[in-house]
Amino acid sequence: MKIKYILLMLATASASGCGTINTTFRDDAVASNKLARWHSHCDSVPRIYSGTAFDYCTLDAEPRQSTGFDGHPAAALIVLDMGLSAVADTVVLPYSIYLQNKHGDIKKARFE
Repeated sequence: MKIKYILLMLATASASGCGTINTTFRDDAVASNKLARWHSHCDSVPRIYSGTAFDYCTLDAEPRQSTGFDGHPAAALIVLDMGLSAVADTVVLPYSIYLQNKHGDIKKARFE
């Protein structure tokens, strides 16, 4: 029973595009472009607790009708991922503090 629960949580996090993975372990352009493409109202995301902040910025975007299967995650998946990202952000906190000091915030891309 525990294995099924863990697999469900991992699948859900993967389906929603885990905010911590997108902001901590992938190139900055990935998160930056997603914020711009989804028309987020956030201009930047701090690297400390970046996954949770990224998920918030995804929710704080232009309203859209979405089921989560067209590249734009559904709001319910984002909220679920926000909780998972908070846990993951706590685990990687020392590394994210280092990244914040070295690189600063992740800026939203500017598309013309």
